Amino acid sequence: MRPVRIALDIMGGDFAPEGIVDGALRAARQDPAVRIVLVGRSDVAARLRSGADTDLVDFVDAGEQIGMDEEPVLAVRSKRHASVRVAASLVRSGEADGFVSAGSTGATVAAALLALGRIPGMSRAGLAVVVPAATGPVILLDAGASPDASVDALRQLAVAGSAYATIRLGLPAPRVGLLAIGEEPGKGDELRKRAYDVLAGQDGIHFVGNVEGCDVATGGRAEVIVTDGFTGNVLLKGMEGAVVLATAHFAAVADDPRVNDVDGILRGALAEAANSLDPGRRGGGVLLGVNGVVVVTHGATSAEAIAASIADAADAVRSDVVAGLTAAMDPTGSAARATAPRVGEPA
Repeated sequence: MRPVRIALDIMGGDFAPEGIVDGALRAARQDPAVRIVLVGRSDVAARLRSGADTDLVDFVDAGEQIGMDEEPVLAVRSKRHASVRVAASLVRSGEADGFVSAGSTGATVAAALLALGRIPGMSRAGLAVVVPAATGPVILLDAGASPDASVDALRQLAVAGSAYATIRLGLPAPRVGLLAIGEEPGKGDELRKRAYDVLAGQDGIHFVGNVEGCDVATGGRAEVIVTDGFTGNVLLKGMEGAVVLATAHFAAVADDPRVNDVDGILRGALAEAANSLDPGRRGGGVLLGVNGVVVVTHGATSAEAIAASIADAADAVRSDVVAGLTAAMDPTGSAARATAPRVGEPA
């Protein structure tokens, strides 16, 4: 298997740094071809070096971190030694093939754009999350990278998402849907109405029209569902909460004498669904549009999810996602690959 080097921001996330490092060690044991670079404060690294299995990872010092309550762009620009910014710079310099962070999504996106730049044809980045729908996986994007969107940004996401579905899911002609409040053309706000017309005429994608929120969970109508980052993030977290609520209801009646084998089967199926949507267990989302591999994972993530996110990043490197997206955004091959700005310069 192709060796891959992944930088990991160990200062971001609710369970940082110990929980993040535990996930890194788990990932290193699962795939010996992945070398993980832990990026964080030197005092944390010194503590960790005294533990077991630290020979599986490397350390790079980063003396600052960015809090969830900080303004992302300002914090990234002002904190040159923030862990997420240092992790991104390792990708830029070629010392890492990709990076993973469970910290602030806004700060991760800002650091990625600042250090790596965009691929040609992408004006904004989009977070692509694979949702385990009933009929097969569905890619939802944007799931939170860019809260605002223009018609052209949605068009770009549709093209990038279609290419990503081909690379990630092996689908030669994935169906692309636009998230709206109804299936019929003309439903939704002005942005969605105008985007519908543009996507209907877009070459290179299989556009199936509007889809609704339920189609993300059930699947069947589209393998790629496009929306703005605000709506996508709200929908994804709503789905997570709904599964947790349903699981809690089943657990509450587990001791009821009326519970039979069918109930047990239902509880098992629901538990499996809950695990697949649990942000503390699943991998992260791949940031499409930046000139490098970046995976953003949930802040309340577990060691299991960190390991899964590192595996996602390694898979994206091995399948050369960036080159595939670059080719899709510029099918003529006329545009040179984006040149990232120097760290500290505007993206």
